[in-house]
Amino acid sequence: MTRQEKSQVIEELTVQLADNANIYLADISGLNAGNTSDLRRACFKAGVKLAVVKNTLLEKAMEASDKEFGELPTVLKGNTSVMYSETGNAPAKVIKTFRKKSEKPLLKGAFIEEAVYIGDDQLDMLVDIKSKEELIGEIVGLLQSPAKNVISALKSGGGTIAGIIKTLSEKEG
Repeated sequence: MTRQEKSQVIEELTVQLADNANIYLADISGLNAGNTSDLRRACFKAGVKLAVVKNTLLEKAMEASDKEFGELPTVLKGNTSVMYSETGNAPAKVIKTFRKKSEKPLLKGAFIEEAVYIGDDQLDMLVDIKSKEELIGEIVGLLQSPAKNVISALKSGGGTIAGIIKTLSEKEG
């Protein structure tokens, strides 16, 4: 690979790092062609982009990036694949599901919305991370709950103020 080709790869990786808030580093070495194909298919279905990278080039892209990757560059040893996703827990779910039938991929580390996670032991925690959409849905559900109580009190209270107050006080007690 020429110096110019390396520079171009570093530039492309730097753009990918800038464009993605959720970046996972995994070791998929040792997977046979069929398993690798299955993993790529699982990533595609989950909206995860998978790319094999050279550690030195990825490290230079991390250095060139505006993001603070903390200790993440320290895991760049051996074979490394990068997984990009719009959803913070999607790559973790793909890895966990895939590991039911294979030892790999191993999670080396992850960068999720500016937080850095190091090591395969972080996988279960990353699977449980909620996306922004999931959090917003939970908050909306919590906010709707009191409104539903008032509406049901209006319906069951017979439409009178005294009936509504009685129904609401019974629900609280």
